[in-house]
Amino acid sequence: MAILALDTFPLGKKIPSFSLPDVLHEEKRTPQQMIESFSKGLLVIFLCQHCPYVQHFKKKLIQLAHEFTAKGLGFLGICSNDPVTYPQDAPHALKEMVEQDQIPFPILFDETQEVAKAFFATCTPDFFLFNQELLLVYHGRFDASTPKNGIPVTGNDLHAALEAVVRGTSPQEPFSNSLGCSIKWKS
Repeated sequence: MAILALDTFPLGKKIPSFSLPDVLHEEKRTPQQMIESFSKGLLVIFLCQHCPYVQHFKKKLIQLAHEFTAKGLGFLGICSNDPVTYPQDAPHALKEMVEQDQIPFPILFDETQEVAKAFFATCTPDFFLFNQELLLVYHGRFDASTPKNGIPVTGNDLHAALEAVVRGTSPQEPFSNSLGCSIKWKS
């Protein structure tokens, strides 16, 4: 069942501090490390492997990552799903996804789910775009396409926000909320 992302992380708020393991290299990553390499800003995406919404736009997201990392904007995926209930979202399965799909950005695993709670993330996908000061400037959807509505995947909503951040401006509001599968919380 699809749910809308909650709009409880206000624009202008500083990114929560975290250090999570990268499923590919097992080294921990932080937002501060990412912004050192990508001076324009950072896109944090709550995602997982099994979600049909993530699968629906994954190819276009990879294209956007290539385009915008070359422009100085970092991408970072976080999976917070319970791997006991959803083993396809466990670190080893996420690593296989990164390798198979040649995902060009780190995917981190939030075992305690504390990072998802700090962001008030509610669904996969859930997009949080931060500027170079790591202040939230966009929390919205990828585009109007869903797995069943027949609208082509363009990434236009997110693309416009990414372009604004690269130019050093704020994305134009209002933002449409992300739509996707609920984060699978531990019981």
